[in-house]
Amino acid sequence: MCMENNTAKTLKITSSAFDHEGVIPLKYTCEGEEVNPPLQIEQIPEGTKTLAIIMEDPDAPNGTFDHWLVWNIPPASSMIGGDSVPGICGKNSGGNCNYYGPCPPSGTHRYYFHVYALDVKLDLDGGADKAALKAAIEGHVIAEGVLMGTYGKKGL
Repeated sequence: MCMENNTAKTLKITSSAFDHEGVIPLKYTCEGEEVNPPLQIEQIPEGTKTLAIIMEDPDAPNGTFDHWLVWNIPPASSMIGGDSVPGICGKNSGGNCNYYGPCPPSGTHRYYFHVYALDVKLDLDGGADKAALKAAIEGHVIAEGVLMGTYGKKGL
């Protein structure tokens, strides 16, 4: 019997601004310019039609806080520049359709940049929330990767 392998491949996600598990520089936070950091996406598999990004903070006091949702990023965009809108933007937990920089109320939080390689262009309107994005990518992820950075406000 032939079994289909549903294991997604791994994308390599890096940033010139911080290392994996390193501190996110002030520039990319609510205490700085609040622009997204540059991301380098490598090992994008053949057959990738679009990329999607979900940035989230699982350490938020009221449950996971969604900081940035972007989809239908062309796979040729393996370098996402800082302060850019590389695709269609979704609604973050602040209710806006933009990058919401790290801004923990207390302590140091972890911020995960999840990147997904998809085998389709998503038919999802801008302003959709994370639940809608996760439902839309279901069954279409052919590779994924993550970059995690940390941040704690100064003086807290």
